[in-house]
Amino acid sequence: MKKTITALAAGCAFLATATPAQAAPKDPVRALKSKLVSGHGVRFTETTTLVGDGKVKLQSRKGTFQFDAKGIAASDITNKTGPAEPERAISIGKVTYTSGGIWEERLPAGKTWLKSGGMPGGAGGFYGQVINPAEPKTLATLIKKGKLRGSTLTGQITFKELEKVSRWFDASIPLRMHDDTKVAYTLTLTSAGLVSRVKSSYAATGVFDKSGFDGKTITIDSRFTGWGAKVSIKAPDPDTVTTDAGS
Repeated sequence: MKKTITALAAGCAFLATATPAQAAPKDPVRALKSKLVSGHGVRFTETTTLVGDGKVKLQSRKGTFQFDAKGIAASDITNKTGPAEPERAISIGKVTYTSGGIWEERLPAGKTWLKSGGMPGGAGGFYGQVINPAEPKTLATLIKKGKLRGSTLTGQITFKELEKVSRWFDASIPLRMHDDTKVAYTLTLTSAGLVSRVKSSYAATGVFDKSGFDGKTITIDSRFTGWGAKVSIKAPDPDTVTTDAGS
């Protein structure tokens, strides 16, 4: 009997020492800041859906963010909406160059890019991802307002609250009907603490308050890959650029 008790005690002691302690999740903000190096960035793909009586795909986007020490220094985003010509928007600092999409037939002959101080995501920004995990201040706010369980962060934030911390949100959607609109968000983190996926949703009337959007929800699903990879975003050839938006 004593041998049995001794064996059980030894077995329990072995299991206790052999089972590794569960690692605490890495700080997502610190992980992000470690990737904010000039000439490096991250790539993303996303799909925006209007959910109501059914589901309607509004647009899909793919793009690249280029970093500096503070966050996003430049972006290159291509947006596809239905059968229309894709729109591409290159943003460097506060200058945006847009090509294709609604500008395909409106620009002067020989010009393919419109230069403006406008939205970094082009027209597609109105239906693009409102949560940008490449902004340290934004990410810190999402963590503070949300709940982190394992590798998943969930929470809610209003348009007005986002505007205060996210330059990307404010510049991408400069016109909004209801700043009290609540955005539900879910962020998925890698083992390194970096964001690999962002899902967000909000009342469709929050941006465009039209009757066709009543009772419906905008849902955006974004995937992020290649954090810290080398990227290079450059302005278009000056000979192809105009500031004349046509009529």
